[in-house]
Amino acid sequence: MTSLWPFVVYFIAVLLLVATMLGLSWILGQRRANKATDMPFESGVLSVGSPQIHMAVEFYLVAIFFVIFDLETVFIFAWAVAFFELGWEGFAAVLAFIVVLAVALVYELSTGALDWGLKTRTGKPQQSSHPEVQG
Repeated sequence: MTSLWPFVVYFIAVLLLVATMLGLSWILGQRRANKATDMPFESGVLSVGSPQIHMAVEFYLVAIFFVIFDLETVFIFAWAVAFFELGWEGFAAVLAFIVVLAVALVYELSTGALDWGLKTRTGKPQQSSHPEVQG
C-alpha cells in the first residue's frame, strides 16, 4: 500500500494543476464575443472558400502504404540491433517477414495501387439505367 502513495500524490497534483489552469483562464480570460471571434483564423489570413478539398484517392493510398512499410522498418531495425542474440531463428523469422512484405509490394504493383493518373478499367463498360443518358 505504501508504494501507491507516490502515484496518488502525483494524480492529485495533476488534478490540482489542471483545475488551477482552467480556473485562472476562466477568471483572467477575455469575455468579448463578436463576429471576428467566431471566424476561423489561419496564420493571419482569413479563410476563403470551403474547407472541403477534394483530393485524389492516390494521396491516401500512398500515405497508408508509407505508414505500413515505414512501420516495418522499425521491426527490422529492432531485429538488426538484437542480431547476435536471436541467432538463426531470428534470421529465419525476419526473412519470412521480408518475404511477406515483398509479396504485399508485388500485389500492390500488380493491382495498380501505386499507379498515378487516370485509371483504366478492364471488362465491359456499364450501361446506364436511364434512357436519356444512353445515346
